[in-house]
Amino acid sequence: MISLPLLTYGAAVLTSLVCGTSAASLVQVKDFGANPGNANMYIYVPDKVAANPAIIVALHYCGGTATAYYRQNNFASQADKYGYIVIYPSATHDNNCWDAATTATLTHNGGSDSLSIVNMVKYTLAKYNGDSKRVFATGSSSGAIMTNVLAGAYPDVFAAGAPFSGMPYGCLAGSPGSSPQSADPICANGQKIYTAEKWGDLVRSGYPGYNGSYPKMQIWFGTADYVLKYQNFVEQVKQWSNVFGVSLTKNVTDTPKKGYTKMIFGEGDKLVAYSAAGVGHFVPTDESSVLSWFGIAP
Repeated sequence: MISLPLLTYGAAVLTSLVCGTSAASLVQVKDFGANPGNANMYIYVPDKVAANPAIIVALHYCGGTATAYYRQNNFASQADKYGYIVIYPSATHDNNCWDAATTATLTHNGGSDSLSIVNMVKYTLAKYNGDSKRVFATGSSSGAIMTNVLAGAYPDVFAAGAPFSGMPYGCLAGSPGSSPQSADPICANGQKIYTAEKWGDLVRSGYPGYNGSYPKMQIWFGTADYVLKYQNFVEQVKQWSNVFGVSLTKNVTDTPKKGYTKMIFGEGDKLVAYSAAGVGHFVPTDESSVLSWFGIAP
């Protein structure tokens, strides 16, 4: 006679097989290497990992956590489909805002949060035989600001970035804290306006002597963002257009959805930007567009 627990277990297995549910879940990694920013690492590894998988770093907003951001976007569910791995770092200081202000975080191998995140990437590449040429970063608000930091300070690690509602690399440099509102309201209010060349020089200062290519960038921002003013979008675009040496080629309206304008720079293979009419802080993550930009999905 089959016991009730075994019947229950069998039913659960049958349900899993029939429904195709995933056994993968978000798990914490406590020993991933040097951790100068004292950040926490969480990772989502799908049941079926692709050979030499791509790696996406998904960065939460101020006040957020890795687990909260994991629930708020679909990168994990899409990982089940495409076989890539998602790292969800979690900040532990300044109201869980990422450090985008100190010289350490803004400098290649300088320390703080950016180096902690890079060490999470290195751990994942080694453990899962990841593709070092397909490492990407995306994030919202403070996570978007950190995406720009990683692209500037570690262009040798990341192949592309997709910041949603952030600000330029180096805008918060020298601020006393990490929260863009409390640390430096000048940046949050869009009052730090530089030439494209000066913004570009800030990026280039993140890794002195670096002569390689920089991560291609897909920048998202809402016109009705009153937390980080829209000028931050303008300054980001100026910054990366200078880094890549490209200028605006054309605008495409109602792309990828109604009210969004896609701005294409050069050939559109290094820099694109999306201005979302009437959207506040922060622009909802468009996973399909991001995965396409990263070359993971069509």
